[in-house]
Amino acid sequence: MVLLCKLVLQIMQEYILNKVNKLRTQKSITQEELAEKLKVSRQTIIAIEKGNYTPSVLLALKIADFFKLPVEHIFKISYDPSIKTQGHGE
Repeated sequence: MVLLCKLVLQIMQEYILNKVNKLRTQKSITQEELAEKLKVSRQTIIAIEKGNYTPSVLLALKIADFFKLPVEHIFKISYDPSIKTQGHGE
């Protein structure tokens, strides 16, 4: 059961897209500055932007609050495993 849960989480991470990099660059702030505001490491921001890490619900809400956007505007589930980049394919 634990192995199945880990597999499901791994698959989910591949399918969750985000606009964090796009929004951060539009605001002209560095990864370090965003990390400081959210009280996480720069490595966490890098991993989120690359799609290698899915933030917790709490962190996703903090990101949404920082950008003053609904969380669903920043994060989106994709059913196409070939899409792993930011921007939701826009």
